[in-house]
Amino acid sequence: MNEKAFRIEKDSMGELKVPEDALWGAQTQRAVENFPISGLTMPRRFVQALGLVKWAAAGGNAELGLLKSELAIAIQQSALAVAAGEHDKEFPIDVFQTGSGTSSNMNANEVIAHLASAVLGKDVHPNDHVNMSQSSNDVIPTCVHVSAAIAIQENLLPALEHLAKTLTMKSEECADVVKTGRTHLMDAMPVTLGQELDGWRAQIESGSARLTDSMRRLTALAQGGTAVGTGINAHPRFGDKVAVLLSEQTGVPFRSSESRFELMSSQDTAVEVSGQLRVLAVSLTKIANDLRWMNSGPLAGIGEIELPALQPGSSIMPGKVNPVIPEAVAMVCAQVVGNDATIAMAGQSGNFQLNVMLPVVAYNLLQSIEILANASRSLADTTIAGFTVNVDNINRALGRNPILVTALNPVIGYEKGAAVAKAAYKDGRPVKDVAREMTDLSDEELDRLLDPGALTEGGIKH
Repeated sequence: MNEKAFRIEKDSMGELKVPEDALWGAQTQRAVENFPISGLTMPRRFVQALGLVKWAAAGGNAELGLLKSELAIAIQQSALAVAAGEHDKEFPIDVFQTGSGTSSNMNANEVIAHLASAVLGKDVHPNDHVNMSQSSNDVIPTCVHVSAAIAIQENLLPALEHLAKTLTMKSEECADVVKTGRTHLMDAMPVTLGQELDGWRAQIESGSARLTDSMRRLTALAQGGTAVGTGINAHPRFGDKVAVLLSEQTGVPFRSSESRFELMSSQDTAVEVSGQLRVLAVSLTKIANDLRWMNSGPLAGIGEIELPALQPGSSIMPGKVNPVIPEAVAMVCAQVVGNDATIAMAGQSGNFQLNVMLPVVAYNLLQSIEILANASRSLADTTIAGFTVNVDNINRALGRNPILVTALNPVIGYEKGAAVAKAAYKDGRPVKDVAREMTDLSDEELDRLLDPGALTEGGIKH
C-alpha cells in the first residue's frame, strides 16, 4: 500500500501508522495488528451499546459539572451516530482480543473522539473526555448487560410472543383433531392435535417467563465501578446518572447495581441468561423434532401433517421435499447450546476483580439471542401457521390403535385388557372388534368407552 495511505498516530507506547481515512486511533490499530485471529468482530448490538454508554457517560459527567457542555454535546452527538450504526466499519477489532475488552472500549473512545473533534472544531481526547469517569473494566460489563437486555426486549421476547400466539391459533384450529398419542415413540392413548400444540405453546411461554425474570438482574449495571469496583476517579452519583439516561434513551429500566464488585468480577448474570436461552433452545429442538416426525413420509412415515413445501429436497431424488425450517431451527438450537458451554467456561474466568473473557461472552450471548429470535419467527410463520393436517392418515392409525383398550381397564381389568390389546395388534384389527369377541360388553358400551374424542378428556370411563 502507498505510504500516503497512512497517517501517524501516537499513544503511550509511541507512534504507529493508521489508515489515513480511519476514524480510529493508535490503540485500535495496535489491536487490529495484535489480534488477526478469527475475522469475527463485535456484534452490531454491542457497538450500539458502546455508543449508548458513551452518550450516557457524557451526559452524566455534564450534569455533574465534570465535563463542559460543548464537549458533552459533541461527544453525545457522535456517540449516538455510533449507536445508530453509521460507523460500524470503524470497529474492526477481533472478538478474540484482550479479555477485558479494553481494545473495543478504546476503539469506541477513539472513533467518538475523532467525530466529536470534527463537530467541535477542536481536539476531543479519547481518554480524558470520552472515557471520563470510566474504565474498560466497568464499560464492557455494562455493555454486555445493555446490549443483551435491549436485544431480548426488542427482539427475542416479541418473537417468542409471536410464536406462542401462532401456536395458540393453530391449537384452536386443530382442537377437534383426535390423533394417536405416543410415548417412547410407541402408540399411546389418544390426544388432540390441539392439546399437543398447546403443550408446545406452554413451553415457549415458560421460556419467555424465565427470560423475563432474568431481565431483573440483566438490567443492573456495573457502570461507576471504574477500575476495580470502588469507583475511583468517578463521581459517586455517576453510575446512577448513566443508568437513568440509558433508561430514558432505550425504554429498558436500567439501574446502577447494588454491588459493582459483583458485576465486574463475575459474569454470573450472563451465565444465567445464557442458561435460559439454552432451555429455550431445548424446547425449540423438541418442537422441531416433533414436527419432523409428524411430517415424515409421505408413504413410509407417520404422515400426520404436511409442512409447507419451501424448496426441492434433493439434488438426486426428484420430487423429494424436506422439513427444512425445523432442521434449521434444530441447528440454531445446537449452536445456542454450544454458545452456552462457551459462556459457562468464560464465566469461570474471573480472577479477583475482573472477568477476562468479556468479549467472547458478549459475542456468544448476543448471537444466541439473535438466532433464537429469528428461528422462532421463522418457525411460526413458515411452519406452524402453514402446515396442513392429514386427517385420513390420523384416523386410520387411531382406529387400529390397540392402546385404546386402556380405557377398558376399570371395567375388564388390566390382564384382560392386555389380552385384548395383544390380539388386536397381532391380527391388525380394531380394538373394538376384538373386545366385542373377548368381553361381555355391548356395542353401545364399547362405543362409549372407546370413543377416542372422549378419551382425550381424561377421567375414568364407566
